[in-house]
Amino acid sequence: MRTTAVRRTVLTASAATLALVVTACGGGDQDGGDTKAKGGGSDKPAAKALTAGELEKLVVAAGDLEGHKVEKPGKDDVLDPGAVSVEQAECEPVARVLSAQPAGEPAASAQRLVTRESAAAEEGMPSVEELAEMTEEEAEEATIDSLDITKTMASLWSYDADGAQRTLDELRKAGEECAGGFTMTSDGDEQRITGVDEEKLAAGEDAVAWTVGTEVDGTPAETKVVVFRQGTTLAGFSSFNIAAVTRGDAFEQPTAVIEAQETKLG
Repeated sequence: MRTTAVRRTVLTASAATLALVVTACGGGDQDGGDTKAKGGGSDKPAAKALTAGELEKLVVAAGDLEGHKVEKPGKDDVLDPGAVSVEQAECEPVARVLSAQPAGEPAASAQRLVTRESAAAEEGMPSVEELAEMTEEEAEEATIDSLDITKTMASLWSYDADGAQRTLDELRKAGEECAGGFTMTSDGDEQRITGVDEEKLAAGEDAVAWTVGTEVDGTPAETKVVVFRQGTTLAGFSSFNIAAVTRGDAFEQPTAVIEAQETKLG
């Protein structure tokens, strides 16, 4: 059979994955469902920021998520501080959390890279022999199915006094002001944010959630971004699905990861 479609599919997926690994899974590890929108601040008295050591105990771990791989991000998974810039200063908070960089100026942080693979992805790419017995359409679908992998960068950031709520309020405002999109540079590569669409999510004491449209070299993609507050700590999530990007399909928020983190933060 001809392999043009398979090659095209793999190349498209690889390009989209590379762009999104930079966009969605960047950020520094700086050591230290049914949904409903929440808004406004908290009346609870401000407490002291948690330490990096405390956050390391609270960030999601492998035992908290069945069917997910949880690991500390490597140097290729994160962006250096200052690697993200924007043309519109008011959009910088969105660009930072999209790239899994700290929101505002936390006192301490912790991060984990969480990966979920579908059954087809666990089996891997079809063999050459298997592809040879398929039509081009079947081979293309099988190849994309093998890329059904959701990657989520889960971050915890802690703040002194009311810093967590103020930072979340700034994020909410930035999302509203930059809903129409903006241009950002990530690790030297220019990327067009085509839209910041609010989603409804109930998590923690207050939360913001968006679907962020991205376009790199003409390749469109979507990243799910969530930040919720629990006490003086913000939990941030930047998530994408490789197969969904390749197909141009929508995908769901990583609710299992969000709920597991919410449970650990209490």
